[in-house]
Amino acid sequence: MPVLEVNSLLADTAFGATPGRAAAGLPTPGDSTESWLRAVALGGVGRYAAARTELRRARAGTTDPVLRSLTHSLGGSLLRQLGWHAHAAVADGRAAALVLSATPAPGAGAGGSAASGVILRSDIARAEAVCDALTGLAADALGTARPALAARLLQRCRAQFDSAGDESSALWRQRIRLHWVSAETALSAPGAGLIAAPEPDGRNPLPGEAASGTSDPALAHAEMALALAENSPSQRHRVKSRLLVAAAAAASGDLDRSRRLAAETVRECREFELLPLRWACAMLRSGVDPESGGAAEAAECARLLEARGGRLRSATDLLGRP
Repeated sequence: MPVLEVNSLLADTAFGATPGRAAAGLPTPGDSTESWLRAVALGGVGRYAAARTELRRARAGTTDPVLRSLTHSLGGSLLRQLGWHAHAAVADGRAAALVLSATPAPGAGAGGSAASGVILRSDIARAEAVCDALTGLAADALGTARPALAARLLQRCRAQFDSAGDESSALWRQRIRLHWVSAETALSAPGAGLIAAPEPDGRNPLPGEAASGTSDPALAHAEMALALAENSPSQRHRVKSRLLVAAAAAASGDLDRSRRLAAETVRECREFELLPLRWACAMLRSGVDPESGGAAEAAECARLLEARGGRLRSATDLLGRP
């Protein structure tokens, strides 16, 4: 099930130090969980057609609602990376329906009890899937211009960490994603007060609560994501977190920092074959450093992504092209 520790070739490619291995070839999965991991790894390098095929294989091979939820969340993520947020919301809604309707109280199933404080592995696995679905839906809401809805969904996600208690460290990937989407929500609605800056210990205050540190919630959440990612096993999460800090720095007016981080990030994207993030970074560089060649690199990345089964949503699509 979801990876707490990186301990296999597929897991290390999906959530570890070697994401670029997916560009060279991966072993054949032995079960649906390994198919999900393989799909994660393939999506990270922009091999969208292969990732979708692997997701179908994973879904067909299991009846476990948690694993099926994770496959739908990943399907939503692949669509969202390409700009298809409304379509992604359908996939993320399916992911949420599979786990939210049957979410037990922590420790309440399979011999545990909430009163005893026992948190079982099955509870953590479900919490992982719930968080993935909720942060996915929140990101979809941002892409369809509904930041207030995104903020409400993020509040629901935060409750999963509180419920997990001491076991919440197992949710490292979900915590990073929560900070990503919190930063993106703050960027999408500056000054709206929808997102407060996180506390230094990583706690996420609700809107209206006092927060310490930087007064810029977007930059604060992006930096928190990067701090958590630096202590995680995932190179891909570190690269994306650094890219988000660069975007938040640009929005705050610190263009020098943004250019520096974007240049560092694009080098890592090339090194680790992270084509979707390389495209996003090139788009940022085209704005903050027009002489960087970012626009040409973004166009080349888009061409490569389409050849791998990933068509980016365009301005023509926004006008209603089928």
